[in-house]
Amino acid sequence: MNVEHEVTLLVEEIRRLGSKNSDGKTSVKFGVLFSDDKCANLFEALVGTLKAAKRKKVIMFEGELLLQGVHDNVDVILLQE
Repeated sequence: MNVEHEVTLLVEEIRRLGSKNSDGKTSVKFGVLFSDDKCANLFEALVGTLKAAKRKKVIMFEGELLLQGVHDNVDVILLQE
């Protein structure tokens, strides 16, 4: 799969699993994304896809890298609706 396609799939999954935050943007906790069965089957490297989407300014999250367990409560925010 190419990166563009994976980023598009990621956006769809954030919309499916997330909810609107106080700013009206869709957000989801990293732990929810990471532990979701559909996401686990879709993404070979979820963390890599998240980093690529952040570089493209499609999503935003605190820090450079998200790790399971440590960053489960970090919000992944969709910048483009």
